[in-house]
Amino acid sequence: MNALDYILFGVYPYIALAIFLLGSLIRFDRDQYTWKSDSSQLLKMGQLRWGSNLFHIGVLFLFVGHTIGMLTPHFVYEHFISAGDKQLMAMISGGIAGLLGFVGVTILLHRRLTEPRIRINSKTSDIVLLVLLWLQLALGLITIPLSAQHMDGSMMMLLAGWAQAIVTLQPGAVELLAQAGFIFKLHMFLGMSIFVIFPFTRLVHVWSGFASVGYLFRPYQVVRARRLNVPAGQNQPRQPGAGV
Repeated sequence: MNALDYILFGVYPYIALAIFLLGSLIRFDRDQYTWKSDSSQLLKMGQLRWGSNLFHIGVLFLFVGHTIGMLTPHFVYEHFISAGDKQLMAMISGGIAGLLGFVGVTILLHRRLTEPRIRINSKTSDIVLLVLLWLQLALGLITIPLSAQHMDGSMMMLLAGWAQAIVTLQPGAVELLAQAGFIFKLHMFLGMSIFVIFPFTRLVHVWSGFASVGYLFRPYQVVRARRLNVPAGQNQPRQPGAGV
């Protein structure tokens, strides 16, 4: 391991996490009117339905799968499934979800670059974001045949160990990546970089999606009609629009 590895995989994860959380909070506090997905549906529906649905289905599955798979300690599931079987399951399910997301983001990127009305109304950050997501999903798909070279789950265990060590502030996290190949490291670096640009792009609307789950558990709002207390002998004021 060299100094660059320690910077990229020992220091950069905390920088990315700090920018992700603080940047999102500051943008919500200062620029709430920009807190939206900036949908281009009104400009042209076209390929949006297929591209958006495939992309969101694939990416949401991958996000949940990576979070649970990488941050769940081995002892939690070792009595139910082996590391090798877990890796095989991750390769199959992640491959399907990754392919769906990749096809979806390819459609969205093609639509944004080739439709004149959408292109002229696109921000630079919109195009950069789609390109980064396209590259990230492509790298994720490339890691599948590389993972097939370690079907005992050893590489998956090392990557999960790194993620758990970073989250729990444990020393020695970077050393766990000594055997990881370039593609794995590039995939990890690009993933962290997407968290860095998150607060400055339309991705912030993801927070609203998760927050909307709270409405399922919010108590009912009780609304009562307001009654006017008019002293006896006085006429009540005429309501607007009332007849003569």
